[in-house]
Amino acid sequence: MSVTLFGKYTAPKSTPITTDLDGWKPIKGSPTMKTWIEHKTDDGKFLTGFWEATPGTYHVTYKADELVHMFEGKLTLTEDGGETKQYVAGDTFLVPAGFTGVWTIDDRIRKVFAIRIA
Repeated sequence: MSVTLFGKYTAPKSTPITTDLDGWKPIKGSPTMKTWIEHKTDDGKFLTGFWEATPGTYHVTYKADELVHMFEGKLTLTEDGGETKQYVAGDTFLVPAGFTGVWTIDDRIRKVFAIRIA
């Protein structure tokens, strides 16, 4: 077994993806995002990396579980037909596969993520 070292969240090692992710639709403002995939398993079912986004609002549909640790920013998550929660830099949380709702990015977000595709 070997340990995989990411870049630092201030200097990722990979080239960013600058298009909106599948399942993320802007609904207010003009948010932009960058995604750095720092590690992917051979079967493509586990991804880790960094993500950042500018203020605005997306409607999201999750097809996979995502563990998030925010380094910077503030956001509000509102589940369709459910509750609203705020998260700030330093928070760690799990968004489960099947979640649909709204990500309102109040302040630029920078996060590390781990995604598991079933």
